[in-house]
Amino acid sequence: MILLAAAQVLGVSDLLDGTDADVDIDVDMDVDLDADVSSVGAVDGLMSMIGLGRVPFTIWLASFLFIFAGIGVSTQLFAENLTGSPLYVWLAALISGGAALPVNGIVARPLGAILPQDETTAVSVKTLVGRRAEVLDGTARVGSPARARVRDYHGQAHNVMVEPHNEKEEIQAGETVLLVRREGATFYASRLEEPRLAPTQ
Repeated sequence: MILLAAAQVLGVSDLLDGTDADVDIDVDMDVDLDADVSSVGAVDGLMSMIGLGRVPFTIWLASFLFIFAGIGVSTQLFAENLTGSPLYVWLAALISGGAALPVNGIVARPLGAILPQDETTAVSVKTLVGRRAEVLDGTARVGSPARARVRDYHGQAHNVMVEPHNEKEEIQAGETVLLVRREGATFYASRLEEPRLAPTQ
């Protein structure tokens, strides 16, 4: 609990919860999980049973530790009253942990209903391909990208580096382009004046 409190003070909990939408770091990690449907359903059922995903992770962990401690102390008091001595510490921890998980799942359900839900407008950089951008400054040439501004489907502006898709072209500041592909951190763009790229009415 002390470590969780320190994490809250240092802001680490936002990273653990994955809710820090203000951090403009696009990791762009594309994970393709081709898992069997039945196994996914089993995992989802287990996570639902223990309450994971219903509340932010730090809230879930704090609740679990609190319940774990309460069950652990109660178990040891019961064992001491029954046998005259407490249980071996690892056995008590195993019993308390196993019992705390489903109990924490029950507690997480009403908590998830009353806690405000986290929302984010963060998008993957790959979703910017196919969107219009305006070249802000410089001249975009092959091997010499220029800075452009593009808006995602949330309306948030992103500054990206663009080069012309056509190697013989140069794109000047103020021109509107279509981002047609991406390689690494560089986008490749074509002018919207081209007939095949003209917006339909």
